[in-house]
Amino acid sequence: MPSIETTVAKFRGLRCTSIAAGLPDLLAAAETNEVSYLEFADMLVEHERRQRNHKRILRNRKAAGFPTIKRLEEFDYRYQTTITKRQVNALLDFSFIDNRENLIFIGPPGVGKTHLAIGIGHKAVEAGYKVLFTRAAELVESLDLALAKGELKARITALAKNDLLIIDELGYLPMNKTALYNLFQLVNSLYEYRSIVVTTNKEFTAWGDFFHDDNVAVPIIDRLVHHSRVFMLGGESYRLRQKLTG
Repeated sequence: MPSIETTVAKFRGLRCTSIAAGLPDLLAAAETNEVSYLEFADMLVEHERRQRNHKRILRNRKAAGFPTIKRLEEFDYRYQTTITKRQVNALLDFSFIDNRENLIFIGPPGVGKTHLAIGIGHKAVEAGYKVLFTRAAELVESLDLALAKGELKARITALAKNDLLIIDELGYLPMNKTALYNLFQLVNSLYEYRSIVVTTNKEFTAWGDFFHDDNVAVPIIDRLVHHSRVFMLGGESYRLRQKLTG
């Protein structure tokens, strides 16, 4: 008769590590509840599935590179004049990712654009999607470095492995021609293939100002806006309100 140690070792050999780790407790629960053989087999499989899914979510959350934890449940809609909780919750079926649509949050500093983007990103990870968060300045720098090394195509391919790319603070800093070229290459490669979330303090009519070239700004805007949902955020600056009331 096999011992529990040898059975655990066999499960580990099959890379069913969660079953191996939890087998004593699973056996005890099965004996207590007098489950059938089929029910016990299902218990084992379901335990392994749940644990693998949990570990995958933890890996993907770490890989997403969120700078901080921002939950949608913590977002204060009372000071928002142009976007509602219902509108945001409607995005959480993630049909926009499945349909390769983009989300664009436009508004002045401090109204919660980044909070919403990170909150949606966290929910997407929990739903099983691969997400990457990057600030626009960091993205531009990484693409510029990849171009200098002759690895721009490889870098864009790596970024495209994510289901959702969040580009935060686009337009806060001006871009030179090389940065514009690189950004266009990225956006063009992801167009109708992956979803992008953009936060920006500039309306589309002002994008030529920080791009310094309408000939590049127009095709970038065209690819971002086509198949997109645009949200104009208003209201009082959340950070300023905290400072004044703190």
